[in-house]
Amino acid sequence: MGQDYLDNRMVKEYIQSLHQLTGIPLDKLENYGNTNNLMNALEHPHSLELTSMQLQKVEQLNEFLISHRVLQWEVENTQRKITSPDLAGSYFSAFLLGLRDRERFMVAFLDNGNHVIETRIISEGGLTEAPVYPRNILKAALNCDCTSIIMAHNHPGGSLKPSWEDMEMTKRMVAIFEPLHIGILDHIIIGNAGFTSLAQMGQLPKAAEEVISYEAITLKSLEEVERYIPAPYPEPIWDGVVREEEWER
Repeated sequence: MGQDYLDNRMVKEYIQSLHQLTGIPLDKLENYGNTNNLMNALEHPHSLELTSMQLQKVEQLNEFLISHRVLQWEVENTQRKITSPDLAGSYFSAFLLGLRDRERFMVAFLDNGNHVIETRIISEGGLTEAPVYPRNILKAALNCDCTSIIMAHNHPGGSLKPSWEDMEMTKRMVAIFEPLHIGILDHIIIGNAGFTSLAQMGQLPKAAEEVISYEAITLKSLEEVERYIPAPYPEPIWDGVVREEEWER
């Protein structure tokens, strides 16, 4: 039994399962798969011109897959403890990997042992931007009495390179939270090929360098920033070696 046969059988089973779960007609899925990656049917459902009920079922399926990934992460990390960029990247990948139809900004609130107290979706936007209000993050942080936070968002276009807005948001959050003795441990960016950690790249700013501002800032994916906004920040120097940074106190 050859690999091609197994691949074809898996594709047919995938189409059949997607049809049964969402009600999308088989012929529509088969025709779509002839010219597109079938995974895009879940990530870009609007391209299939679905009914409102079919779209709703696709959304429910996507939420189920996210919940499954998060629960799997928690099973593998029973203490729900994030002590390194690699763990932070795998944690937020469970929420954000494969999310290509919108940009989502999330924050994990940690206690003094780096255990996750709570993780919240702070903002959702379109394909290229998501408005983020620092006061909403501050309110949530004070409510759960955390000692540190990790921020994360996805780039729907897949780029792993931080945009100017990504850096500006990180600077602003450090300036707001450091005087309150709430540490900003990292800002994780999720793309098609994995994740980028600003802490791992040495790009987390220092509080003393910043001016505190509670104004909203709109995060934009790199694809739009590169077309319209020159990046005032120097390119980060990274030798390609992943170092196991520990955040334990």
